Amino acid sequence: MIALRTGLTCLLLALGSFALGSLDARAEQSPAQDDRLKEVIAGDHRSADNAARDAYRHPYETLSFFGIKPDMTVVEIYPGRGWYTEILAPYLKEAGTLYAAEPPADPSYEALQRSLDAFDQKLKDAPELYGQVKRTKVTEDGDIAPAESADLVVTFRNTHSFMRAGTEEASFAAMFKALKPGGVLGLVQHRGDPDVEQDPKAGKGYVNQDYVIALAKNAGFELVETSEINANPNDTKDYAKGVWTLPPSFRLGDEDREKYAAIGESDRMTLKFVKPAP
Repeated sequence: MIALRTGLTCLLLALGSFALGSLDARAEQSPAQDDRLKEVIAGDHRSADNAARDAYRHPYETLSFFGIKPDMTVVEIYPGRGWYTEILAPYLKEAGTLYAAEPPADPSYEALQRSLDAFDQKLKDAPELYGQVKRTKVTEDGDIAPAESADLVVTFRNTHSFMRAGTEEASFAAMFKALKPGGVLGLVQHRGDPDVEQDPKAGKGYVNQDYVIALAKNAGFELVETSEINANPNDTKDYAKGVWTLPPSFRLGDEDREKYAAIGESDRMTLKFVKPAP
């Protein structure tokens, strides 16, 4: 009996040592990745205006929720003026790959053209940061990245733009096509009032969460998890100028500016989808 207890004790100690060793190994990996992301977010290459918006956009928490790692192939949809590109490009520069999938140019849409021009200039001004970014276009018949090459596709506050252009189905299909089986779609979007019927063109910039989930599921995605990282309960979502009434756009100019500044940026859903493995 004593011999049996002694043997059992040794076995438990061995298993405990193995488990602790496994935990130690994971602990050695995760902080390195987390520290790298924190380092990039805190980097002095970021503009002061962009860094000031971290309080609303929570880049560290959001990208961590999506499961980003520095050796991934990542596709950023509609990078705009490069707010997230400022983080993603240097983070992925050494071991990963970043595709910036831009909307097609439209000279009649001045705001879009200004955004495209600003992004182009941003990349040209800092080749040491952005020289490895692979630029593609989101089109109905093109690929945003080679098929099944991406570990992660991220899209930040773009679903209303897809809907405005009538390309929501094609856009979600393109994101699905680019991802490897098991790959993740990370999505942030201005969240609409579920008691208000969804405008199919999302004219005020808000989209109901159930509507977005349905778009993704129709493309083949499975919803993995939701997060309130980017929620804002102060957003009443009933403004004449839509989401652009709030900062940073302040579409009404000085009218009630302090009121809207106190509300802050929009209430946003943060969703994590996966492309199912066959």
